[in-house]
Amino acid sequence: MTSTASGQSSGPPDSGLARLDVRGISKRFGAVRAIRHADMTVRAGQVHALVGENGAGKSTLIKIISGAESADSGSIEFEGAPVAITSTVEAMALGIATVYQEPQLFAELTVSENIFTGREMRKGVRVDWAAQNAKVVELLQLLGLPGRYATVTLGSLSIAEQQQVSIAKALAGNAKILILDEPSAILTDAEIEVLFGVVRRLTDSGVAVIYISHRLDELFRIAHEVTVMRDGSTIGTYPIEKLTVRQIAELMVGGILNDERGERAIPDAPARLVLQDLGVAGKFHSVNVSVRPGEIVALYGLVGSGVSEIAATIYGMDRATAGKILLGGKAIAPRSPREAQKLGIALLPANRKLEGMFSFQPIAFNISAGHLPLLSKFGGWMDRGRERTIAKDLITRLAVKTPSEKQFIGAMSGGNAQKVVLARQLVERPEVLVLAEPTQGVDVGAKEEIHRIITELAEAGSAVLVVTSDLAEALRISDRLLVVRGGTTTAEFGPDATQVDVLAAAAGAAEPGESDAESRAADAEPRAADAEPRAADAEQRAADAEQRAADTELPAAGVVATGTGIVPAETGRSAE
Repeated sequence: MTSTASGQSSGPPDSGLARLDVRGISKRFGAVRAIRHADMTVRAGQVHALVGENGAGKSTLIKIISGAESADSGSIEFEGAPVAITSTVEAMALGIATVYQEPQLFAELTVSENIFTGREMRKGVRVDWAAQNAKVVELLQLLGLPGRYATVTLGSLSIAEQQQVSIAKALAGNAKILILDEPSAILTDAEIEVLFGVVRRLTDSGVAVIYISHRLDELFRIAHEVTVMRDGSTIGTYPIEKLTVRQIAELMVGGILNDERGERAIPDAPARLVLQDLGVAGKFHSVNVSVRPGEIVALYGLVGSGVSEIAATIYGMDRATAGKILLGGKAIAPRSPREAQKLGIALLPANRKLEGMFSFQPIAFNISAGHLPLLSKFGGWMDRGRERTIAKDLITRLAVKTPSEKQFIGAMSGGNAQKVVLARQLVERPEVLVLAEPTQGVDVGAKEEIHRIITELAEAGSAVLVVTSDLAEALRISDRLLVVRGGTTTAEFGPDATQVDVLAAAAGAAEPGESDAESRAADAEPRAADAEPRAADAEQRAADAEQRAADTELPAAGVVATGTGIVPAETGRSAE
């Protein structure tokens, strides 16, 4: 096989042979046609990227392949033979396994128990812990993880390591096709590199990988082919080297993307939101920000810089231990999100699933949640008619794709769900709108729409603070950009800033006119201030690590690993 992307290998002998072939797939949910016509061929030993806007049909197609849904029409061939996949059990029996964006695991169980939950290796009626652990060690080593992790409690691992455990769980059933759904969305750049290493090792062993991602640039580092979906249909499949990021994006949206940002006139008015030397012990310090009405200011920082914690403090989720927050020139200290909301501050949380959505409730409920005083009548009863009217109005204004306000938000695509969470913040027009990672996990089309909405809100007079780790987004949408590094604001850029300059500032390069010595001296002060709590944390982590090491040695002959430690074989955990 010819290499098509940086870091790709030649693959196993059968690389390039069709392992999965889907043709003419369609699927309807009531009046909604989720898939109109889908074709895709996935080859052994290759990474096949599947991309499209939210709502394009990617998730439904993957559910059909993995047995979670059944197609209304079309055919599926696996290794050249026609198959009917009517359940996840049948898909797993064929060797099709899926790893979702967020690990579907149990933090309290060991890695071994998580991997074999529901399909334990048994000797008679008892779990064969020794054989099971040996198999887990083999899987972990294939993925580049230490074998000793087999008996470690899952909750003690990092998110990236937990995701690798999810992959190991998928491979425990001898997977021939591995579906990775947005695997990099919750990972840092370093963790993404680890993930790519795992994927390359799997394709080298002959596994076919279907890779779904909204991060189009990363496809060129890992994929061989890409299938593009739009409006429920596959537009085509292309060798990755024949396309650019822009071309893929334009295929997804069905038009030419415009990167030009129009000139915006910012009102010459006093700042509505001011952070003066704001700090929270152990999280960030000496943060200085000002946002005027009608202005969009971006706070940009790399993962771990403290940028997300700043947003939480403004909204009353954390209490400031130093400095001031000024709103309209008056000092405020919100002690809760409710109090911040009463002051005219709204927050779009970064983790919409955990902090922003009621997944099993309809759109109307999700929009009205938190606005009972405004939407109630007769002393506290929700005015359902007014709730529906407001929901319909915001659905139209924000271009939410849905058959009605009664649809459950959990069944919506990521981009549309994000718009619903944003709509809740707009029921009562906020004076200050704080947006944390506003387009995280959404496609390019939804991202364009959300950017348009943010600009319209600013032009209507709101002071908008965008807190993001997406540099391209920060540069595109903001009137001013502040860099957060080491828990403090370190540099400010105007609308003409380049990615190189901003990234250099975020990574710790000296600012123009500042010597390396001055830069190191400036960094030394906050590091010294934080040294004592860090030392205490390090001491605690060392103690925890020592305890884990004692708890997680793999069992020797005559002993059995259990979820709570190592016990003699004759008293090992049974299946009863």
